[in-house]
Amino acid sequence: MIGTRTPFRMSFVGGGSDLPAFYRAHPGCVLSTTIDKYMYIFIHPFFDQRIQVKYSKTELANAIEEIKHPIVREALRRFDLLGIDINSIADIPAGTGLGSSSSFTVGLLHAIYAYTRTLPSKERLAREACHLEIDILKEPIGKQDQYAAAYGGLNFITFHEDERVEVDPVIMPEGKLRELESSLLMFYVGGVRETGQILSDQSANMRKNTAQFDNVIKMTELARKLRESLSAGHIWDMGPMLGTSWELKKQLSTRISRDKIDHYYDLATKNGALGGKLLGAGGNGFLLFQSRPSEHDKLRSALSELRELKFGFDRIGSKVILVDEFDMD
Repeated sequence: MIGTRTPFRMSFVGGGSDLPAFYRAHPGCVLSTTIDKYMYIFIHPFFDQRIQVKYSKTELANAIEEIKHPIVREALRRFDLLGIDINSIADIPAGTGLGSSSSFTVGLLHAIYAYTRTLPSKERLAREACHLEIDILKEPIGKQDQYAAAYGGLNFITFHEDERVEVDPVIMPEGKLRELESSLLMFYVGGVRETGQILSDQSANMRKNTAQFDNVIKMTELARKLRESLSAGHIWDMGPMLGTSWELKKQLSTRISRDKIDHYYDLATKNGALGGKLLGAGGNGFLLFQSRPSEHDKLRSALSELRELKFGFDRIGSKVILVDEFDMD
C-alpha cells in the first residue's frame, strides 16, 4: 500500500500569467501558497490484472484504454501499470478554485513513482504533471497549480518563455508568516466553476486584446511588489494588492465574476476586509480576504450567510505518507 498527501493551493497575485498565451510573450509570475487541505491518493495491488479506480465514481477496467478518468488513464499509460487499485480522497470538492485537479495529478504521479520504487524530485513531479494535463490532455490551463502542489509553501513562481519554471520561497521575518496566515479568512460562495471555458476565454482575450494583456502585466508587477512587501515583513500590504489584482482580473473575462460574488465582496470591504479576491479561475468557489484580527468577528458576521473554511498554510508540498511493503512477485 502506498499513500500520498498533496496540498491544495491558494493563489494571491499573478494568476493568468502562467497561461502560455501570456508567458510565451512576456515572463509570467505568481505569488501563492499551499494550504492544509489535501488530496490523498492510495495505491494497492488489485486481486487480478484488472484496474480499479475509486473517486466520485468507481471504475473497474480490464485495460488502461478502458479507464474513463482521463488523468488516471494517461498516468497509467505513462507507466504501463496493470493490476492495481487506486483510491482518492479530498478534503474539499473539485471545481472550487483551489487547484484540486493538479493536486490530484501531482499526488497520483507521486504515488505511482513510490509504488514503482522511484524517488522523483519536486521539479520532476510538477513538470510531468504539466505535461500530462497540458500537452497530453490539452487542458487550457496554466502551470502554477502543479508547481505549487509539488513544492508546497509560500512561493514566488516564475514562468519563462522557453517553458522553464522557477520556484523561489518567499522568506519573511520571524513571526510574520504566522501573522500573515492568521490575517486571512476564506468563505465559500458555492457552485462549481467552468474552469476550462473561463481560462480559454482569458487566453483568447489576451491574444487579441492589448488592454487585457497589459492587465496581466500589471498583475505580474503586483506579484513582484507583494513579494518585496512580504519579504520585508509588511504583511498589511497584501489586502489592498489583492483588491487591485481582483479588479484587473475581472476585466479578463466576463465569466470571472458574478453579481453574487460582487455583492459579498462589497459587503466584506465595508465590514473590515482590507481587500480580497475570488480564488481560482473565477465564476464560483472561495472568496479570500485579509482583515486585521480585531475586525474578524465583524467580517464573519457580515458574511454569516456563507460557510467559512478554516485553514492554515502547508509548508511541505506533496509527500508520501504511507509505505506498507508488499511482495511484488
